Amino acid sequence: MKSKFAVDHRKGSRFRKRGLRAYFEYRDLGIRRATRGKVVAHVIRARPQKAPHGEWHAHDCKLQFVYVLKGWALFEYEGVGKVMMKAGSCFYQPPGIRHREIRHSKNLELIEIVAPASFKTRALPEARRSPGRGSRG
Repeated sequence: MKSKFAVDHRKGSRFRKRGLRAYFEYRDLGIRRATRGKVVAHVIRARPQKAPHGEWHAHDCKLQFVYVLKGWALFEYEGVGKVMMKAGSCFYQPPGIRHREIRHSKNLELIEIVAPASFKTRALPEARRSPGRGSRG
């Protein structure tokens, strides 16, 4: 199947409260439809008065790439440790890596690209700590 040309302008676009995490809002960028489900791209922003749960999980996907537009977020990755992501930070999460979000700023906004567009997220038990590794970023 051939992909289609797609364009999405901020004006007129809406953030939706429906998505993977209840503490985020999502603005679809039209890539899922254009690629016929091969890739999803969306802008994610923090919802007011909502905090991350800090639950360990992993995603069953082939690619996950995130670029922080505004604010900051503190993540923890098994085998890596805590990593502070700030505006301008870009990160690639290897498929299946066990991780969690610990906290984020009220103004957090980021772009996330995932392939395939539909993927499973598995809740996981507490991860093993990374000995000798501190906070990165």
